[in-house]
Amino acid sequence: MTGLLLVGASGLAREATAVAVMLQHDGPVDIVDDNPALWGTLHGLTPVLGSVDLVADVVDFEVVLALGAGRHRRRVAVRLDMLGVDPARYTSLIHPRVVLPGSCHIGTGAIVLDGVVLTADVEVGDHVVLMPHVTLTHGCTVSDYATVCAGVSLGGDVQVGEAAYIGMNASVRQGVHIGPGATVGMGAAVLDDVPAGETWVGVPARPIRTGVHA
Repeated sequence: MTGLLLVGASGLAREATAVAVMLQHDGPVDIVDDNPALWGTLHGLTPVLGSVDLVADVVDFEVVLALGAGRHRRRVAVRLDMLGVDPARYTSLIHPRVVLPGSCHIGTGAIVLDGVVLTADVEVGDHVVLMPHVTLTHGCTVSDYATVCAGVSLGGDVQVGEAAYIGMNASVRQGVHIGPGATVGMGAAVLDDVPAGETWVGVPARPIRTGVHA
């Protein structure tokens, strides 16, 4: 591969670009986005080439989905699959200061920013975003397309479901399950399982609405 395509002109794309530069990624770093007003402009210092469909044409570029919401990353992944994009083109961007113990695994297409800590036996799925200073302790599982925001701490053996979102500085007690598509608010203290699609906030965290995300 000769370059890197970031999908989505987002703040996350700026952070991903910074990691790519630190990793001395081969070739150019470019962005694609479906907003035509952005085409031919710079997002930060990174060119926006055109629509997301260009991913199928620029076959010699690796791809990272830089959309903040996991459900959007999942939707774009399905779209690119329908366009015939080879899943082998997805790559992960892991900040060079992040230490990955041998018992831990990070899946394809993940974005892992500075200060993330994985202690032991941690499984991180595909297209997961781990923001700065996330702590994942022993036995945690973070499923595909989940987003774990800055400063989040997960106790041992926490399970985070597909496309779940955990807001900044939230804490999750050991053994708790965060269901697929669930949202945990900023600064929440989660002591009990969060069902799929629900939004929980507060200390201790309590539900405020239900309904599985599309």
